[in-house]
Amino acid sequence: MAPTIGVLFLAGALAAVHLGAGKLQFLRAVPRSRWLSLCGGISVAYVFVHLLPEITEHQSRVVETTEPTNVVLEATHERSLFIAALVGFAFFYGLEQAARRSSRGVARRATAGVATRPDASVFWLHIGSFAAYNALIGYFLLHREETGLANLVLYGTAMGLHFVVNDYGLRDHHRDVYDRLGRWILAGAILAGTVLGFLVGLPELVLSLLLAFLSGGVILNVIKEELPEDRESRFWAFGAGLAGYTAVLLVI
Repeated sequence: MAPTIGVLFLAGALAAVHLGAGKLQFLRAVPRSRWLSLCGGISVAYVFVHLLPEITEHQSRVVETTEPTNVVLEATHERSLFIAALVGFAFFYGLEQAARRSSRGVARRATAGVATRPDASVFWLHIGSFAAYNALIGYFLLHREETGLANLVLYGTAMGLHFVVNDYGLRDHHRDVYDRLGRWILAGAILAGTVLGFLVGLPELVLSLLLAFLSGGVILNVIKEELPEDRESRFWAFGAGLAGYTAVLLVI
């Protein structure tokens, strides 16, 4: 388990990202700010170089402790982890599509001169899902495979920059209601997940599945912000973040 003071500090810092990211006006530029692309590259590097190998470590330990007669678990667990990652990827893709359809509907009605308001149900679905996602990230401040202060800082840095990317996308979808309410819910969810981590320990199998789901979600939530043509993303900045943080992870 990671040092308590370090965990609490990072949990507070991650919550502060959601509360303060909206003040970074330079991130709102088109073409897409190179800093957002850099943050996205760092987040993806962490998933591929650190989180996915961590999932296989969980998997191997589960198999080692499995009863010899439980051949079904031994045969299916490795694939189940990658299926969980796929589910995380697909789940957040579905959320993004729902939010985009809602935004397009509001824009069409506004163009037609019809007074309208954003769909509250889409907002709550989006924010509720990201609150659970943030709670998982807070929980894994304590329950990752790699322990120690250096690994905690690497995780916290990658997730903090990932929150900058998420915050930008959520604010773009939900505008004022995100600033008034959404960001506070997401900040609180990180702290709630961290507290839960101190109170509740989950079985190895469940931890590995949740970590895989989180990995799939991180990949999708970065890529969905980078790929749309209207973002005019900066591949060189994304690549620099990817390569630079990969080098850091391999050295430390």
